[in-house]
Amino acid sequence: MCVGTVRAARVHDNARAPALVLNIDFGPRGTRTSSAQLTRRYAPEALVGRRVVAALGLPPKRVAGIVSTCLVLAAVESEGDAVLLAPDAAVADGTAVR
Repeated sequence: MCVGTVRAARVHDNARAPALVLNIDFGPRGTRTSSAQLTRRYAPEALVGRRVVAALGLPPKRVAGIVSTCLVLAAVESEGDAVLLAPDAAVADGTAVR
């Protein structure tokens, strides 16, 4: 798991459940794509520049035509209501979470 910055976000038009496609910069670990069900709390434009925590060591997964290469972490109180996890201080993109 490590910290990254969302560089682009858009609605995932082909997803069965409302979702967003995120392009996330993990510094020396590269840029990754993730499809995430975050639409209840987050608009795509509000996520650009936001820091997130994600798991990178998982195999790629195809989600409605998008290949997710990381899993963004969130706290989920109820179905479809995800709250993103993020560091509370500035750290470099790619910083490990342990």
